[in-house]
Amino acid sequence: MESWDVVVVGAGPAGSMAAIAALRVNPSARVLLLDREDFPRDKVCGDGVAAHVLPLLARYDVRHVVDGYQPVTRFSLGTAEIEASHPLREPLHIVPRAVLDARLVEAAQKAGAELRRHTVRTVVRQADGVVVDGDLLAGVVVAADGAESVVRRQLGLRHERDGHTAVAIRAYLPTAEANKARIIGRGRDWPAYAWDFPIGTGQSNVGYIDLLRAGRSVTRESLLEGVAALLPEYELEGGAWRAHRLPLSTARPALPDGRILLTGDAAALVNPMSGEGIFYAAVSGALAGESAHLGQAAGAAYRTTLLRRLRRHFRHTSAAVRFCRVGPAARGGFRAAAADARFFNQLVDVAMGDGVVNPLVAARACVRAALPSRG
Repeated sequence: MESWDVVVVGAGPAGSMAAIAALRVNPSARVLLLDREDFPRDKVCGDGVAAHVLPLLARYDVRHVVDGYQPVTRFSLGTAEIEASHPLREPLHIVPRAVLDARLVEAAQKAGAELRRHTVRTVVRQADGVVVDGDLLAGVVVAADGAESVVRRQLGLRHERDGHTAVAIRAYLPTAEANKARIIGRGRDWPAYAWDFPIGTGQSNVGYIDLLRAGRSVTRESLLEGVAALLPEYELEGGAWRAHRLPLSTARPALPDGRILLTGDAAALVNPMSGEGIFYAAVSGALAGESAHLGQAAGAAYRTTLLRRLRRHFRHTSAAVRFCRVGPAARGGFRAAAADARFFNQLVDVAMGDGVVNPLVAARACVRAALPSRG
């Protein structure tokens, strides 16, 4: 049986960051990175790399993974009737996942991780480690194997679907409006919105996300109908449309003690405000990697550091998404964001990173939105 200090299941941003961080803590560690696909490979995603991710990438000397992609400096958020549009306090990068993930995997390999194509089917905990598929013994396993995580299911952890799971569809299409990323909501069951994120190469990442609710089906046809209704300037025919399920953090499972660490989508770390997962993946992966050398104590240490980092932010995302699911409240919030750039940028930070909303800033924005417009 092969022996490894850390086995990382899944080589997306969470997995690669876990490998990189584990090797930063212990450069001599034996780290195995497993993925069921070869790289580069596509992944259904909005491709937004928020400004909050960049300091983390820089800390691990991998900020170069966004190089070559022009920063998006203006963002639009709202509905078909109400648009809040302001310059971003810090720019957003749109980097196709085929590029981002391959660059992070390469960085993990350069740090010393071994990459192997392998589909994990079983994990068994025992006193001295975790046995993966009967022939790999790991001191710690980092589960970064996505929304349908095999490792999470092996632990018996479930994610509630209705009201806490979204489904997104996306394709790459010729850009309609350069250097302006935008989200246009339906005004119900948030997140239920279309997005248009220009990559800067003449192509945009275009898609639609909708919330699963009891008694209402979400299908490929209904998702494409959402794109067509909210982004009518795009020709949908001919796009290579792909869909993906997103487990929202409002029903994330309790992170276990011990030698198995759940990260990214496997831990249901998907922002309920936006469906964004790259920031959560990078943060959770890095924190898991930093804890991986602790063996049996890794689970408790990882859980403590993750919640210390994100607990307050989680409270704000949960409150914000409940607010946005009430139509009049959501419309009032979008008007306030249109009236006040500082409040707008705080909303973007909550949706794309680990931001929070200052109540005084929100109150000021609501007052400004209520005042008669000038001119």
